[in-house]
Amino acid sequence: MKVLVIGGGAREHALCRSLSLDPAVSALYCAPGNAGIADVATLRPVDALDGDAVATLATELVADLVVVGPEAPLVAGVADAVRAVGIPVFGPSAEAAQLEGSKAFAKDVMAAAGVPTARSYVCTTPEEVDAALDAFGAPYVVKDDGLAAGKGVVVTEDLAVARAHALACDRVVIEEYLDGPEVSLFAITDGVTVVPLQPAQDFKRALDGDRGPNTGGMGAYSPLPWADPKLVDEVMELVLQPTVDELRRRGTPFSGLLYAGLAITGRGTRVIEFNARFGDPETQVVLARLRTPLAGVLLNAANGTLDAQPPLVWREDAAVTVVIASHNYPETPRTGDRIEGLLEVAAEDEPDAYVLHAGTRREGDTVVSAGGRVLSVTATGSDLAQAREKAYTAVARIRLDGSQHRTDIAAKAAGLG
Repeated sequence: MKVLVIGGGAREHALCRSLSLDPAVSALYCAPGNAGIADVATLRPVDALDGDAVATLATELVADLVVVGPEAPLVAGVADAVRAVGIPVFGPSAEAAQLEGSKAFAKDVMAAAGVPTARSYVCTTPEEVDAALDAFGAPYVVKDDGLAAGKGVVVTEDLAVARAHALACDRVVIEEYLDGPEVSLFAITDGVTVVPLQPAQDFKRALDGDRGPNTGGMGAYSPLPWADPKLVDEVMELVLQPTVDELRRRGTPFSGLLYAGLAITGRGTRVIEFNARFGDPETQVVLARLRTPLAGVLLNAANGTLDAQPPLVWREDAAVTVVIASHNYPETPRTGDRIEGLLEVAAEDEPDAYVLHAGTRREGDTVVSAGGRVLSVTATGSDLAQAREKAYTAVARIRLDGSQHRTDIAAKAAGLG
C-alpha cells in the first residue's frame, strides 16, 4: 500500500512513524513534511492548502491512501479534491470539517444530537459580547469561532482580557466555564461506524501548574488511571455516535478522525470542543500504545468498510510526551536556533523514547527550530512513572537555546505530585 500523509507537524510525524512500522505499507510519502519526518518517509513539496495540487501529487504517486493531517487543509476542502480523483482519503469533507472550523456550527450539531455541552452564546457585536460575559460571569470562556491553530480560546478571570479577545474576533462563542479534569478521546469513523481509541489528557497551559497562556499543547499522557473504566463507552453513547449520526442525517457524513475534547464535571461529562483531525500532542501518546497496524484501519474508514475492522489491540504500556517549545512561545516564538542532542536520543533511548519533529527544518547538516512547538519527546514504560522518567531523560539530552518545556507532565497521574 502506498500512503501519502499531508502536513508537517509532530502529529504527522507520529502518523508517519506508525505507518512506517506497518508491514502493509510499501511506500510512504509526506508533503511537505519536516526534518524529522524525512527519516521515515519520502518528502514531497506541496501547498497543503491547495486541493488540486494535493490531488495531482497523489495521482502522480499512485497513492492507495491519502491521510490529511492538519485542520486547515480539511476546512479548505483538500479531502474533497482527493476524493474527486478517486483516491481513498482519510479526512472529512470541507462541510463536515466545519465541526472544527466553526464552533457555532459544532454547537448547533450538538444541540440537534442531544450531546451534552456547555451553555453558550454566539456573538457578533460588542453589545452581544457584553451581555454574554455578564450572563456567565468569571471565569470567562471566549472562543474564536474559526480556526486559530489551537490558540483561539481565552479562559480568564479578567473581564477586560475576555472582552478584548472577543472584540478582536469577527464572531465568537462565549460559554459557561466547565470545571473538572479534561480528557481527549479520538474516534475513527467512516460516517456510520465509530471506533474509539484510548483516552488521553493533554496540558494546554504553557507553564507548570497549569499557569501561563493557552498553547497548542505542551504534553500528554495515556492511559488515564483516574478515569472511570466506563468513560469510553459513555462518550461513545452520548457524544460520538450521536454526532456522527446527526451529520449523516444532515447529508454531510463525517469520515475521518473525530476528536472530542471533554470536561468531566460534577454534573457529568460535557463536550468542550470537537476537532476534525488527530490532536497534537495526544496523537503521540495514543499511537505509541496502538498495537494494531494503522494503515488498514485508516483505509477501512476511507472506504466505508470500518464495520469489517477487527477490534483494535492496545499495548499495556503507558506513554508520555513532552513538548519542547522555542524561546518566548506562544507569544512571538524565536526560530532559527540550532538543535543538538537528537542523535544522542536516537542512540541511547530508542525504542522506549524517541523524538517527533514539529517546527524544524534542515540547514545543511544541522536541524534548526522553525516554529513555536519544536519537538515532542515521546516515551513508553510499564506505567506512567516509568514512561515519564524515560521521556524527561531524553528531553535532558536535547539542547536548544532558550527553549522551554513543562516539568510536570503526567506527574499527578503518576502519583508524583
